[in-house]
Amino acid sequence: MAHEKNHASLIVMDAPVDQEDVRPFLKIAKQLANAQVLVPQIYAENLKEGFLLLSDFGNQTLLGQILPENADQLYREVNTVLIAMQKNTSVENLPIYDDTLLRKEMALFPQWYLGTHLGLEMSDTEKNDLESIFNQLVGNAVSQTQVFTHRDFHSRNLMVTPTNTLGVLDFQDAVLGPITYDVVSMYRDAYIGWEEEQQMDWVVRYWEMAKKQGLPVPHDFGDFYRNFEWMGLQRHLKVLGIFARLFYRDGKNGYLKDLPLVLNYAQKVAERYTAFKPLVRIFDRAQHIQRPTGFTF
Repeated sequence: MAHEKNHASLIVMDAPVDQEDVRPFLKIAKQLANAQVLVPQIYAENLKEGFLLLSDFGNQTLLGQILPENADQLYREVNTVLIAMQKNTSVENLPIYDDTLLRKEMALFPQWYLGTHLGLEMSDTEKNDLESIFNQLVGNAVSQTQVFTHRDFHSRNLMVTPTNTLGVLDFQDAVLGPITYDVVSMYRDAYIGWEEEQQMDWVVRYWEMAKKQGLPVPHDFGDFYRNFEWMGLQRHLKVLGIFARLFYRDGKNGYLKDLPLVLNYAQKVAERYTAFKPLVRIFDRAQHIQRPTGFTF
């Protein structure tokens, strides 16, 4: 919409008060701005009716702009933004990404992906195996350094602004959570895939920058990468469930095309660690895959 001569366009956020509370958005926008992270500027607010008037970053998402030839440059900027969020953003009064929330998210996987989407009825043994895996993933997540965590830090929620800086959106569900969570959200993005060697290169660059900036990441990259992979498995099991739920419950079919990439991420991690061998068997049964006798992980 047109608004005065100083603004080419602005965004109106309409959040019906019976469905959404804009106060977390306002609070976290202020915290991120104070950390020198570019977020929409708030020009006006009507909390009673759920309206906000925001600055407009344009329509160029990171997903829409990133190409093999500019990916290194853009992901360097991503790392800069991410570390600023993690190091400088206040975590006062943020919800905690705790055991309960982590488990609630992963429960979407057997309910919506295995059950509703694939029609797989799990045996008692499989249910127990999955619960054991959930326990290990939760234990890893809560043992990591806890920092400001966006929770949806991926290529659709970063905007390439006219000044070529990255603007951050959709941060209202931020929590105090594991330091690898937003890293894996970005580099094992549900909407764009890269070769694993390339992913690792960008993750190494994040880890090196984080160490230089004084963030308490593990001293050994191997330890950090294991945390990254295990956190990614937690996230991708959740996402498989969410994407299936968006289709079957909410009638949104646009996410079904993204299921294969997310499944590929989860399967590759499951196959790399002995702890997740039972999950590989569940994936195999769900996809009618027969592995050679004596196959080992």
